[in-house]
Amino acid sequence: MEKTWLAHYPEEVPSSFAYPKENLASFLVHSAQRFPDNPAIWFFGHTMSYRELLDACCRFANAVRALPLVKGERLAIMLPNCPQAVIAYYGALLAGLVVVQNNPMYTERELKHQLQDCGAKALVTLDELCPKVEHIRHETDLQHVIVTSMRDYLPSGTPLAQSPSLTEQNGVILWQILLRQGASELPRIEIDAAEDIALIQYTGGTTGVAKGAMLTHLNLVANTIQSALWSYKLRDGQERYLGALPFFHVFGMTVLMNQAMYKAGMLILVPRFQAKDVLRFIHEFKPTVFPGTPTMYIALMNHPDVGQYDLSSIEICVSGAAPLPLEVQAQFERLTGGKLVEGYGLTEASPITHANNFWGERKNGSIGIPFPDTEARIVDENGNDVAAGEIGELVVRGPQVMKGYWNKPAETASVLRDGWLFTGDIGKMDENGFFYIVDRKKDVIIAGGYNIYPREIEEILYEHPAVAEAAVVGVTDSYRGQTVKAFIQLKPGQQVTAEEMDAWCRANLAAYKVPRAYEFRESLPKSAVGKILRRELTEESKQNA
Repeated sequence: MEKTWLAHYPEEVPSSFAYPKENLASFLVHSAQRFPDNPAIWFFGHTMSYRELLDACCRFANAVRALPLVKGERLAIMLPNCPQAVIAYYGALLAGLVVVQNNPMYTERELKHQLQDCGAKALVTLDELCPKVEHIRHETDLQHVIVTSMRDYLPSGTPLAQSPSLTEQNGVILWQILLRQGASELPRIEIDAAEDIALIQYTGGTTGVAKGAMLTHLNLVANTIQSALWSYKLRDGQERYLGALPFFHVFGMTVLMNQAMYKAGMLILVPRFQAKDVLRFIHEFKPTVFPGTPTMYIALMNHPDVGQYDLSSIEICVSGAAPLPLEVQAQFERLTGGKLVEGYGLTEASPITHANNFWGERKNGSIGIPFPDTEARIVDENGNDVAAGEIGELVVRGPQVMKGYWNKPAETASVLRDGWLFTGDIGKMDENGFFYIVDRKKDVIIAGGYNIYPREIEEILYEHPAVAEAAVVGVTDSYRGQTVKAFIQLKPGQQVTAEEMDAWCRANLAAYKVPRAYEFRESLPKSAVGKILRRELTEESKQNA
């Protein structure tokens, strides 16, 4: 196939690279050797050097091996962006374990599914999340729950006080005690980077059934380096990364945590995105790299006090997880003087496959061109290439593409064919090799950068005793890009308010999945075979907006 996009590569970006076949945690090890005294992490006034961070990761690795956890077993992490999230991640990898990231906003139902599916033997989480874990723990394979507190790494923090609910009993282990028990020498675990799984990252797909994408050490090493090659002006040991994207999302994991460790940069940790806090962090700590979602950039631009802050330190931003509106891109670049470009990826590709050039040619509305060593095609329903400008499914191939889905061979075979990943996204490629996404995966709602799957929400609605039928669609929202709307048909004689339905959903779904609007109807539109037509509801919502 002709890679027309290579003509638009800057001279500084190679079309191919020899990716090291090593443990993903080697990024941290190498940076600690080169820049031991450089700051690795800043967290509300507490700074850790690369030497200190590596020491903590080694202690964590050796301590969990002594539990014992052995190579290949799964360790789950359910933490916001904080030092413990970084230490547990790289510590687990140094120990040869497989990391499973969990969103702290998950409900018990969602957490239980992932823990049951991956068979995690240990979980690292916050003290305030312990009740959620304890309620479902007996239904999982968890043997160890490692508990920490946000106070543990605050400047004025004190050691996590032991209490009756947080004693070292029944497999509950206190974070600070665990690290004190671990030896500080670097573990020596043999890794086959191309075969050994570093991460099981869950993604819903179009069906809403959560599947664990198996990402190898080489997958994640390659994608981190591809991203760094694309950002070729960044300097080793000098950049500051604004860590507002959550590390439990593969986008933040790669372009922030992994890339910062690879480049020996400083991670400015933001546990929860609050526009005013982020503006202050930029003003005071001068980050140079700020990956994010359109929602984040919109929130900053529209904050009433934005004019009081100096944002000129920002040099590059890559926007992902949702389409980037042109006016947002232009306004944010004017505000900061930096470059904001749109990229594209998916969990199954670690996640980035395409991006626009930061300092070269870019096209508005495009997701850009494929990364080094990445091939992309647009194909028809039979898998045949379509002509430039024609619409079809985007398929990609490269070293960042996953090994497959955890324990799901049929689903793996349906999306991985002859090395090509069928993304399910509909797009086109122009004659210059720039790619465009025409539509997202069928029915998937993308709100504030999160993929939300209608079927999952509908199942919760159907569990309500008053609901006869339900359909969930995405409607346009100026802030989140899309938001969730539920159409509900009640059973005869039943009466339920929108407030009551909202309470029901909030008890069973993570907050970002909860519908923002409810519409009760006498009936829902259906096809000849009785299938509810979500597309009709979507079109009606657009017309009534």
